[in-house]
Amino acid sequence: MVRIGYTMMTEQAGPRELVEHVVRAEEAGFDFSVTSDHYFPWLRSQGHSPYAWSVLGAAAQATSRIPLMSYVTCPAFRYHPAVVAQKAATTQLLSGGRFRLGLGSGENLNEHVVGGGWPSVDVRHEMLEEAVEIIRALFKGRHVNHRGAHFDVESARLWDLPEEPPPIGVAVSGERSCALAGRLADLVIATEPEAGLLDAFDRHGGAGKPRVGQLPVCYDPDRDAAVARAHGQFRWFGSGWKVNSELPHPDSFASATQFVRPADVAESIPCGDDPEAFVEAVRRYAEAGFTEIALVQIGGESQPEYLDWSEKTLLPVLRGALG
Repeated sequence: MVRIGYTMMTEQAGPRELVEHVVRAEEAGFDFSVTSDHYFPWLRSQGHSPYAWSVLGAAAQATSRIPLMSYVTCPAFRYHPAVVAQKAATTQLLSGGRFRLGLGSGENLNEHVVGGGWPSVDVRHEMLEEAVEIIRALFKGRHVNHRGAHFDVESARLWDLPEEPPPIGVAVSGERSCALAGRLADLVIATEPEAGLLDAFDRHGGAGKPRVGQLPVCYDPDRDAAVARAHGQFRWFGSGWKVNSELPHPDSFASATQFVRPADVAESIPCGDDPEAFVEAVRRYAEAGFTEIALVQIGGESQPEYLDWSEKTLLPVLRGALG
């Protein structure tokens, strides 16, 4: 059975609103939730970017059932991996064991703020692998001393550890990241319905592990309004991660997508209020092999209406079609 999730997208709502939305998502019956971890929005029109880990802590206290997940955190630039381990362990305790730590190699958009340049993707993968090694060692509760190619850790220990450490997910976009995830992760994360990514994950040791996808949607009773909102806030999505990971600023994304038309966005993002269009989009992920799909409703102010519609219409239709 495919599990349907809700996305707290920090780029499009403030911290209090994000927590209110995930509380309502739990009430509406979503199976899990994920939270983006940004310093900048993708486009200025999105207008937000609060600190994801404060949001996660508040969400852990405000909810009681819905699983939480970082989707995704880069443990290599803004955050040292030893600090990520502490944050994840604390969130797991606050949530009563409902947290999963999603990790990735990062985007220049968010990580450039601490300086130091933006290395090649090969170096970023090396850093991610070393970071996962450090985090897992700290999750075991011992003192960790580490001298690595990219990170040093000096006698670190986590003093507040959950009985079960958070499962670690790794985001993938190509063969090398799939190999890393298959070897090191408890689950895989991807934002495109490509069966080839999951096949590569399986080949490198990921067989039988959860695979979590993400799909943008734009509900609105007025389809034209939905298309306009999706274009205004989410036209960057179709550029792919090889581009999206490199651009340094929302204005860069605006420039790179200036010729993307509303019709182009509507071809890849279900817009409007026809649940069958949403089902077909989700079905592509299910048929590719994803076991969990987190939906992103575009537009922070549209969340209450979307969540009401999801409870009454979308979730029952999705479960009837894909359950």
